[in-house]
Amino acid sequence: MRPSKRAADEMRSVSFERGVARYAEGSCLVRFGETHVLCAASLEDKPPPWLRGQGRGWVTAEYAMLPRATLTRTRRESATGKVSGRSQEIQRLIGRSLRSVVDLPRLGERQITIDCDVLQADGGTRTAAITGAWVALRDCLQWMAQRSILRDSPLKDHVAAVSCGVVGGQAVIDLDYTEDSSAHTDANFVMTGGGGLVEVQGSAEGAPFTEAELIHMLGLARGGIERLVALQKAAIA
Repeated sequence: MRPSKRAADEMRSVSFERGVARYAEGSCLVRFGETHVLCAASLEDKPPPWLRGQGRGWVTAEYAMLPRATLTRTRRESATGKVSGRSQEIQRLIGRSLRSVVDLPRLGERQITIDCDVLQADGGTRTAAITGAWVALRDCLQWMAQRSILRDSPLKDHVAAVSCGVVGGQAVIDLDYTEDSSAHTDANFVMTGGGGLVEVQGSAEGAPFTEAELIHMLGLARGGIERLVALQKAAIA
C-alpha cells in the first residue's frame, strides 16, 4: 500500500480554478493533491526580438517556487541574482509542452508568457504546472478571440503531464513528495490529448530500471493523462 493509501494507478485529487488572477489574460490555480500552482498568462503584442519579421508568434513560460512552498524556507532566486538550473529546466519544459499544441504562425507576431508559481509543493510541481498552464493559455487565446485579436484559435490539442515512478519495486503514478524522495526510478510524461508523446523524462536513482518497467509506467501515464484531459475539458466547458 502506498503511503497515501492510493492504488498504484490512482492519482491524487486534481482540480482547476480559472480566472484567479484579476489582471491576467488567462489564469488557473491547479491542484494536484497538496501541490498547488498558480498559472497566469500574459499577452505581449510583439514576438521576442529574435523572432521579429518571421510572421509567427511564441509561447514561453517562467517557473518559480515561493519561499514557503516547501517544508523549510527556500531562498528566493531573485535574491541570489540568478535563476537556478532546476527552474530553467522546468520552465523550458513547460514552454516546449505548450508550443507542441499551438500553431505559432496563426498566433501572429505576438508572445504569450505563462508564469507558473508554486504556492505549495508536495511532488509533481512541473507536471501540475504544465497541466494548469494549458488551461491558462486556452483562456488567454479565448480572451484574444473575444476581442477579435484572433480570427480563430491556434490551439491544436490539449496537453497534460503526470509523474510516474518505481517505489518499493512497484510502478505507481502521480508521486507525492514522500514517494518521490524514496523512488528507485522517477519519470515524467508529457502527452497531448490525442495521445502523442511530447516529452519523456526518466532517471534511475539506484538500480537501472527495465524496459518492462518503462512500458508499465507509460501505460500508467496514458491512463492518468486521459483523466487529466477529461478534467481540463470539464473545467473549460
